[in-house]
Amino acid sequence: NRRKKKDDSILENPSIPNPFPELCCSPFASVLSASLLPKATSRKKQVIKVYSEDDTSRALEVPSDITARDVCQLLILKNHYVDDHSWTLFEQLTHTGLGRAIEDHELVMEVQSNWVMEEETKLYFRKNYAKYEFFKNPLSFFPDHMISFPSETSAALSHSGILQMFLSSSTYPEIHGYLHAKEQGKKSWKKMYFLLRRSGLYFSTKGTSKEPRHLQFFCEFSNSDMYMSLTGKKTSGAPTNYGFCFKPNKSGGTRDLKQLCADDEQSRTCWMTAIRLLKYGMQLYQNYMQPYQGRSGCSPLNITPMRSISENSLVAMDFSGHRSRIIENPTEALSVAVEEGLAWRRRGVLRLNSHGSPIAMSNMGMSIHRSQSWFHHKISREEAQRLILQHGLVDGVFLVRDSQSNPKTFVLSLSHGLKIKHFQIVPLEDDGKLFYTLDDGHTRFTDLIQLVEFYQLNKGVLPCKLKHYCARIAL
Repeated sequence: NRRKKKDDSILENPSIPNPFPELCCSPFASVLSASLLPKATSRKKQVIKVYSEDDTSRALEVPSDITARDVCQLLILKNHYVDDHSWTLFEQLTHTGLGRAIEDHELVMEVQSNWVMEEETKLYFRKNYAKYEFFKNPLSFFPDHMISFPSETSAALSHSGILQMFLSSSTYPEIHGYLHAKEQGKKSWKKMYFLLRRSGLYFSTKGTSKEPRHLQFFCEFSNSDMYMSLTGKKTSGAPTNYGFCFKPNKSGGTRDLKQLCADDEQSRTCWMTAIRLLKYGMQLYQNYMQPYQGRSGCSPLNITPMRSISENSLVAMDFSGHRSRIIENPTEALSVAVEEGLAWRRRGVLRLNSHGSPIAMSNMGMSIHRSQSWFHHKISREEAQRLILQHGLVDGVFLVRDSQSNPKTFVLSLSHGLKIKHFQIVPLEDDGKLFYTLDDGHTRFTDLIQLVEFYQLNKGVLPCKLKHYCARIAL
């Protein structure tokens, strides 16, 4: 009876109002909608392994719907790299010697789902300066002798006119020319006349005839990916080193590859660029424009070459007076930069000598370059060409390396006009001092750093300025 009276008194007491009713989960009227709550099971996490140029690797736990661009952004943030919109995720098939740059919008897990068990496949994180270069300078990617326009279109198209035709859904320029094709099930290659149209890739059974009865279908691209041959003649016995192929998704192996090779790098670049535009169309343009959204003059009908972030935001400054000032005159900026570089080197030598080191300025210049990212110690000519090709055959991509033929000299390897050229850097001794030169002593530099900095600002005897250096990044 006593317990019953106590319970009745509790029930009679007025209830205390809840100060946070929105946090209550009423079975009748829930304030928080289920659609607004985070779904823990909607995005499954998976682990991927990404390699760098020096073969170091990093494991990342990422959602199943992550794109290649998002993976690059994640690695940029984790490693504190500068995002200049040239970072790329690269897929490499080791055994077959094939590789391709994964498009920014592609899902990484879908790419990995196409890998076969017996094939050793890796993902690489590297720079590719040529990824969207054709949007900036399409005329150099599509030579006149390889491209034909519809009869109603004027042959002399403007910069933006060519791109609009490639991105249009109604018209598409025809790419044509000779390619070497590997015969199915055989080791032999046959040179044939090919045509690229919106419906696919065709070859002519009778010379250069474009009549429908002479055209035979070769490949379509919706269910296959295009790869570049990295090993050239070694793996497939191709007649040239400019090979590429089409690999069907989830194929059984090398027997399903449709292999082609061009006679030169310009032809291969033209074919591969046109096929990329045919397969992805406006998606490629959106990938290219995404880092520049919000800027003026970026509409699809007004395509203009973009400068890099560094070119838009960096200026030459003078801090010698009480107040800093912007140096407007390029000649003055160059002389200030050279003078500052020499002063920095003199201070470095004095610091070394003050600690009892007998290093002279000439000896310091002999080894100071080894700490630079653009210097590659004792690599071969073929390895230098492979590195530049991986970074993209854009004008100004370069590296400096030791010469193999002459151990006392160095070599500047430079990309220009879709070709890789090599220039010898010769050391000269004058009045007990050591200098380096590219032009037989007409222009002299105390060390390689000064030489590279000069040709980054001046073309001089080179075909173009030094713009992008090849570096072995580490994760």
